[in-house]
Amino acid sequence: MYDNIAIPLRLNKVSEDEIEKRVKELLEFVNLPDRANAYPTQLSGGQKQRVGIARALATNPSILLCDEATSALDPETMEAILKLLKRINKEFNITILLVTHEINVIQKICNRVAVMEHGCVVETGTVLDVFSHQTQSMTKRFVQTVIPERIPDNIVAQLKAETRPYELVKLRFLGDMVTKNVIYEVNHKFNVETNIVFASVNQLQDSALGIFILQITGAPEEIGATKKYMCDAGLECEVITL
Repeated sequence: MYDNIAIPLRLNKVSEDEIEKRVKELLEFVNLPDRANAYPTQLSGGQKQRVGIARALATNPSILLCDEATSALDPETMEAILKLLKRINKEFNITILLVTHEINVIQKICNRVAVMEHGCVVETGTVLDVFSHQTQSMTKRFVQTVIPERIPDNIVAQLKAETRPYELVKLRFLGDMVTKNVIYEVNHKFNVETNIVFASVNQLQDSALGIFILQITGAPEEIGATKKYMCDAGLECEVITL
C-alpha cells in the first residue's frame, strides 16, 4: 500500500524522504498506520477505500472526486467512510464532489445536490431545499426512499370510512420550526380535532426537516382558520387528498 499511495508523489518528482513522510501522515490520517506493507488482497473493502482516499489526498488537492465511494460497503463501513470524508472536508477545506445513487449518503454529508437523469441535470439546490421541495418526479422518488410521505394503508382505510367533515394537510417544518408547539396551539384556539396520521423528522446536516400529515376535523370555517393560523406561524401547508 505504501507504493500505491506514493504513485502521485513520484509522478510529481517528490523526493523519497518527503514521500516517506507524506505516506506515513496519510496512513495515520485514514487509520491504517500498520498497513503500509500490506497487499490489496489482504485488505477489506473499507480499507481499500481508505487507501484510495489517502492516495487522492497525497498531492493536497483542492477538489476530491468520489465516484460511488460507498457502493458495496456494509452499513458500518459506509458510516466510517462518510465520517472520514466529512473530516477531510472540515480539516483540509477540500471540496468533495460525490457521485452516488445512494440518497441516504447525500442526506448525511452533502451541502448541495444536483440530480441527473439521462445525462442531464434536472434539479439543483441545497440538500435542505431539494429534500423539502422536489420539483421533478425522479427526485421525488429518490427522496421518498429516505423521507417517506405516505400514509399507511390501514390508516387510509380508516380515513375513507370517516363520516365527519375533515381535511388532510401536509405540514413541513424546517429548522427551528420542528420544535414549535403549533399543533398543540391550534387544538386550544379552534374548535377542531387534529389527528397526526403520518410523521417523520430527519436530520439534514445542521438542520432538521419534519413532515407531518394532519387530519383536521371540524366545521369548514374552523378548518380554514386553523390552516391560516398554521401558515401564518411559518409552517408550509399543503392540502392533500387520498
